[in-house]
Amino acid sequence: MTTFIKPSAVHEAQPMAPHWADVVEIVHEAEGISTYWLKFQDKNLAETYSFLPGQFNMVYIPGYGEAAISISSDAEDRTRIGHTIRFVGNVTRAVSRLKVGDAVGIRGPFGTPWPMVELEGHDITIAAGGIGLAPLRPAIYHIMNHRERYGKVHILYGARTPNDMLYPEEYALWKENDIHVATTVDRADDTWKGSVGVVPMLFYRYRMDAPKSAVLTCGPEIMIRFVIFEGLARRVPADHIYVSLERNMKCGQGSCGHCQLGPYFICKDGPVFRFDQLEDFFNVEEF
Repeated sequence: MTTFIKPSAVHEAQPMAPHWADVVEIVHEAEGISTYWLKFQDKNLAETYSFLPGQFNMVYIPGYGEAAISISSDAEDRTRIGHTIRFVGNVTRAVSRLKVGDAVGIRGPFGTPWPMVELEGHDITIAAGGIGLAPLRPAIYHIMNHRERYGKVHILYGARTPNDMLYPEEYALWKENDIHVATTVDRADDTWKGSVGVVPMLFYRYRMDAPKSAVLTCGPEIMIRFVIFEGLARRVPADHIYVSLERNMKCGQGSCGHCQLGPYFICKDGPVFRFDQLEDFFNVEEF
């Protein structure tokens, strides 16, 4: 079994200092969402930077600040780094005005990754909603790069409308790699021939071998709750259910306290958690 070592943040001696990266490509994904492909200006850093699926960077825009953005590209592709960004705040709206050739500051990678090594030999269900597919996309790439190490793989993905689907041009490639892909939307249009409804209902379309299964999920917190419920109802062990949380992360290193959840800091102890670590907090109404 391969062992991966969690990469250290670049320029670890000065973790608050950003490194500059150029925007080399911008891909429109959906209304208010685009993927920004970046390349470090420092050639040595461009060759040595590494991350694990599920980690994030702090993306800095001068004059506006920085935001925690999950890395959405293939961890084994060192040519560039991808961030799929939804424009919802001052920083991300500033990102929306960037053009190819502009530069942004990068700090990272930060956070805990999806446990891809520990899950070797398991069947895997990846359940995502909306922008929640972005932090799971590197896990999908990892599975495709090492397909022989995993059992049955199911991707369950939902969006508000067909036009809000992320990365639809990749679904065929995922299927070619022996990955089952099921999609659903909240509201269909005349072109949509697939399912209408919520992501958790897609669990009813296949059987799970619970003892050897794992669930990875990210998306709206209400969706995460019901994905966890469906996993537990099928007797998937609580320590085989993994959640990526997106909360109010400001510093990326547990210093500011904005993202604290009980004893945890989402930016430092997460964003990926085993459900058994968070189980007590999922019973709190304000979660």
